[in-house]
Amino acid sequence: MAIETSHASVDENNNVYLIDGGEKTLVGQYPNVPAEEALAYFSRKFDDLEAQVRLLEQRIKTTSATPSAVEENLKAVEKELSEPKFVGDANSLRTRVEALKPALEALREQHKKKTEEEIAKALAEKEKIAAKAEQIANRDPAKTIWKNAGKEMQELFEAWQTLQKNGPRVPKAQADPIWKRFSKARAKFETDKRAFFSDLDKRVKEAKKLKNDLVKQAEELVSKGSQAADEFKGLQDKWKRAARIGKGEEALWERFKKAGDAIFEQKKAENEKLREQEMANYELKLELVKKAEAVKIDDLKKAREELSRINMEWSKIGRVPKDKIRELDTRMSKVENAVKQKEEDEWRRTDPESQHRSNSLIEQLEQSIADIEKQIADAKDAKKKAELEKNLEARKSWLEAAKQAAN
Repeated sequence: MAIETSHASVDENNNVYLIDGGEKTLVGQYPNVPAEEALAYFSRKFDDLEAQVRLLEQRIKTTSATPSAVEENLKAVEKELSEPKFVGDANSLRTRVEALKPALEALREQHKKKTEEEIAKALAEKEKIAAKAEQIANRDPAKTIWKNAGKEMQELFEAWQTLQKNGPRVPKAQADPIWKRFSKARAKFETDKRAFFSDLDKRVKEAKKLKNDLVKQAEELVSKGSQAADEFKGLQDKWKRAARIGKGEEALWERFKKAGDAIFEQKKAENEKLREQEMANYELKLELVKKAEAVKIDDLKKAREELSRINMEWSKIGRVPKDKIRELDTRMSKVENAVKQKEEDEWRRTDPESQHRSNSLIEQLEQSIADIEKQIADAKDAKKKAELEKNLEARKSWLEAAKQAAN
């Protein structure tokens, strides 16, 4: 039984036709079923195609839609519309598909702008990674903490890989120059690192040999006792200047330190013994100082003889502690100065020329006193008389001092 609708028809042989713009197009045949079922089968194909168009209308409004995917789906719908295998309102679908094309163009522009922004951002991130890698690579190898620097460089490489994997596809012409900078920095870093540790290994080997030699020398010095103290200090200076050797350092240091302790213990024992001897010398010299202080200097000849004997004994006694030298020297100097002063006084007293000057002064003072006494006797003015009496007392005082000095 034949059926016909506004958009489809089915003939007696179950050939199904699409009616589109007054024209019939064979879309297929569904034999051995009622005409209604054949019509329904091809109508469902239209529903499926309409669902695709509806989905495209929804997707094109979202920011997640990509122009290429939308365009691909749109072309597939257009192909099905041009080679229909369905029955339905084909014209309405074509109209809806055409309406999607301006939206697709807008989506392309939007996607292009977004892609350009993402590329610019990715390039900026890669630029930062390359610059940071260059900064790490250009550090002074001697001051670089290689473990930390290696971790930094690895993190930069992982960040680059993440950008490559998850970021936008950057044009090769823009990405390659930055990648070359990054690669060059990484290569320099690895070259410097290998050179540093090669040199370090060399220095460690040299330091290990040196420290083994220093230990042997230190152990040989122990037999010399305290006399080797200065030599051991020289070895200590060499040890301090040598590089650390890592494994084995502590064991060598313990041997070196043990030898040094043995030398300095002997030095300490000798110093204590020397201190005891110097304190004994101090006690002996202190007794001599007391004897010197007890010498009577009235008889200068006898005093000089006693001090000479004391000095002879003094010279036979050894060194005293440094902190006691000043005390002894001060007290002995005081005695020596007293004797010297006594000698000078005696010389002045017995010197003929000095005696003559003293007698002349006495005579002058006596004559002056006699003159003043006569003036006082003749004086009539009380004020002048008082002044003369004052002068008289002064000259009498000078006369007494001159006589004492002469004796």
